[in-house]
Amino acid sequence: MEKLYIVKIGGNVIDNNEKLHLFLKNFTLLKEKKILIHGGGKIATQVADKLGLEVKMHNGRRITDQAMLEVVQMVYGGLVNKNIVSMLQALGCNAVGLTGADLNVVRAVKRPVKDIDYGFVGDVTQVNQKALSDLLENDCVPILAPLTHDGKGNMLNTNADTIASETATAMSSAYQTHLLYCFEKKGVLKDVNDESSVITSLNEKNYAEYLAQNVIFAGMIPKLDNAFSALKKGVREVVILEADNLQNIENQYFIGTRITLQ
Repeated sequence: MEKLYIVKIGGNVIDNNEKLHLFLKNFTLLKEKKILIHGGGKIATQVADKLGLEVKMHNGRRITDQAMLEVVQMVYGGLVNKNIVSMLQALGCNAVGLTGADLNVVRAVKRPVKDIDYGFVGDVTQVNQKALSDLLENDCVPILAPLTHDGKGNMLNTNADTIASETATAMSSAYQTHLLYCFEKKGVLKDVNDESSVITSLNEKNYAEYLAQNVIFAGMIPKLDNAFSALKKGVREVVILEADNLQNIENQYFIGTRITLQ
């Protein structure tokens, strides 16, 4: 099977043009086929603040009412996505920007209300492996915004880590998929204020222990939950690493956290 990198970029890298450009340069240098999924939550929060909209979060996930849905559609599907696509084109990478609605790439359902009403948030039900494979085989590089659709004309805000995990899982039937979560930290840290405290390997057992000790919390939880889910569904490898370190992913200088089941 041919290797495919599913790369998710988020955190402070998205809204720092210099860091973003360096990351995209390294992303372009990956020789294998690749798909990029991006977040952009901080920019959406900034736009919401300017519009006087209250931003609500729960366990690292955004609660999305109608007004916030319109903001994330504009920011994720427009500003962030097209900025990344244009930067990649300038680097010679034939990128194509997509939301989940484009080519019916990612279908979702509105999350049912349980303890928390997340509003217009989507839970992924299907990733269109054929559509993405067709783009890849035609030397296109898909760039996915964290927006899905329900097939009934409604857009849904969906966690980018989840889209990355579900995309990697779907593509694993056709490719040897490697899922990379890139952000501003060197990996999963024992101490968020100490960059040298990287947890180099993380399995389900010590993940549960770190959760109980509150070492791992907030936005890292959905990222890791999705990482373990992907491994159980056929993804070859999951790594969490600093965006600047993407160029070293396959050599001895690699620094980051490898996620394993055991």
